[in-house]
Amino acid sequence: MLSVDIPGYGALRLAHLVLDFNGTLAVDGRLLPGARERLRRLAGELRVHVITADTFGKARAELKGLRCELVILGTRAQDRAKAAYVRRLGAAGTACIGNGRNDRLMLRVAALGIAVIQGEGAAPETVRAADVVVNDLLDGLGLLLNPLRLVATLRR
Repeated sequence: MLSVDIPGYGALRLAHLVLDFNGTLAVDGRLLPGARERLRRLAGELRVHVITADTFGKARAELKGLRCELVILGTRAQDRAKAAYVRRLGAAGTACIGNGRNDRLMLRVAALGIAVIQGEGAAPETVRAADVVVNDLLDGLGLLLNPLRLVATLRR
């Protein structure tokens, strides 16, 4: 569990981290450098879930050896499927990281939504749904590894 109290924002009591794969954790189906180590560190505090359409068919192999739940979605209504997954976990205890248009609803319902821009870019709707926007995945994971950064960003 990751706990942080943010003045003027509220208390976060996070048990889950849900991440999109392509464009967020990976580019062209390959895990981003540095992601594996940070996810290993976070898996000690949070249950890590990766939810994806697996466009390149490489997610399972790329995540091998990491303590995470992999959910591969069908091609229809991915945005609603991702949000429903977060609700089943308990949205109040979940942080989400994503970049695509199909990530916007899960970022909106989560206790903490982080949009990443990176090389693939980010859908404007997803950026608007986020609590925090970062340049890349490592910065987003860094917020969770160093929660005082969240306090600095989100306090009133």
